Amino acid sequence: MAYDKFNVLTSTAVPLPIENVDTDQIIPARFLKATERKGFGDNLFRDWRFNQDDTPKEDFVLNNPKYSGKILVGGKNFGSGSSREHAAWAVYDYGFRCVVSSFFADIFKNNCLNIGVLPVQVSPEFLAEIFAAIDADPSSELVVDLPAQTISLSNGKSEAFAINAYKKGNMTNGFDDIDYLLNIKDNIRDFAANTPL
Repeated sequence: MAYDKFNVLTSTAVPLPIENVDTDQIIPARFLKATERKGFGDNLFRDWRFNQDDTPKEDFVLNNPKYSGKILVGGKNFGSGSSREHAAWAVYDYGFRCVVSSFFADIFKNNCLNIGVLPVQVSPEFLAEIFAAIDADPSSELVVDLPAQTISLSNGKSEAFAINAYKKGNMTNGFDDIDYLLNIKDNIRDFAANTPL
């Protein structure tokens, strides 16, 4: 399934300065019954967003109208816990295209890269600057430049981030792993035809 191409994302951000956010908090286990990747965004951070009677919790950041955007900024060790890919699906389906943290759980990070969400790992110091900038002005924007592999604040400060070259290519083309193989199917056919058994 192809996803949005990711090049340069300029957006406001939603701050979630909580450490050790695990996949069960991102998408509780009771919502994992669906087989399609749609609808999970409705239950992103469900138990943090809503009371038991389904009314929104006013003090949770996703229910605060002053915060919006396609970038979620989380605390250290974001996406820990179980390996459920539904957590990445929920982040994508809600509308986030980038998650920023000072550390990601490996499986969550890879699940994000597989479905079109860019996980940007920054230093703890730069993460603190990002949180401070959003706190000072929720309308301030971040610029995430995938080709240059940099993330910048509106004050001009920036930091480089790392990404696997294969995953970077897929994200800039809007490919998942199957799309990548389909894109090179002629090369695969040629190789097979010209390779002796």
